[in-house]
Amino acid sequence: MTAGALPRHRSFVGGDGVLLAADVWGEASSPPLVLLHGGGQTRHAWHRAGPRLAALGWRVIAPDLRGHGASGWSAGGDYGLDVFAEDVRALVAELGDRPVLIGASLGGLSALLAAGEAPGAAIRALVLVDVAHRPDPRGVRRIVAFMSGRPDGFASPGEAAAAVSAHLPHRPPPDDPEGIRKNLRRQGDRWVWHWDPRILGSFEGRMDPPGMAERLLGAARHADVPTLLVRGGISDVVREDIAEEFCERVPRARRVDVAAAGHMVAGDRNEHFLDAILPFLEEIE
Repeated sequence: MTAGALPRHRSFVGGDGVLLAADVWGEASSPPLVLLHGGGQTRHAWHRAGPRLAALGWRVIAPDLRGHGASGWSAGGDYGLDVFAEDVRALVAELGDRPVLIGASLGGLSALLAAGEAPGAAIRALVLVDVAHRPDPRGVRRIVAFMSGRPDGFASPGEAAAAVSAHLPHRPPPDDPEGIRKNLRRQGDRWVWHWDPRILGSFEGRMDPPGMAERLLGAARHADVPTLLVRGGISDVVREDIAEEFCERVPRARRVDVAAAGHMVAGDRNEHFLDAILPFLEEIE
């Protein structure tokens, strides 16, 4: 990353006063675009996409969701979707402008509820990255198994990087395994993931609860904004038939697939992810 692409740091106040740490790229006068990462990730998931989008004329804001990275944790351990949606509403209100929301997985679900349920956040458009109204439970189970598989942490960042590579065999191993440090925190002499472990309880109960699919479809219709569903071409979380059903039932939604990308589309194939969303962003008024 070049020096000119280094982000500025800012904090926002979440729905119940929790502080949300964020990276910001671009000019203050540029239209805002918010990048919301997936569960178990941090704002650094967008470290390549953020500066590229800023160079194209956007003011890019990438927060750590509550319980993740440098953001605050829920005092009572509540990490339900409604709590995350309230944080998105608070962030949008603090920006004071109608942003585009781009949300991956948990970030996408949070954005969808924030915009489509009362009191709806005022946004210009919505990009859902490998998330729709219904997940494939097999893919969710695989992710939860990985997240819960090393409660004692790792002896080194390199060991954590090796675990990620084993979990994502389709992705080339990182050039610098030490780069994973930003997603870890020290706990004694071990390295653990940079998120509140109580989040796992919410994830395990979020496979496909009764009524949630219709709730999410209703939110997408009620948001009534241009919506793009970006599916990983080899995703095991959003099947092709699920993506098709979402677009059939949401009038302003359309879909694009990113070939050879799994659930973490931007992390797997960042340049192809950007190529997939830029025509959509260029159409937004």
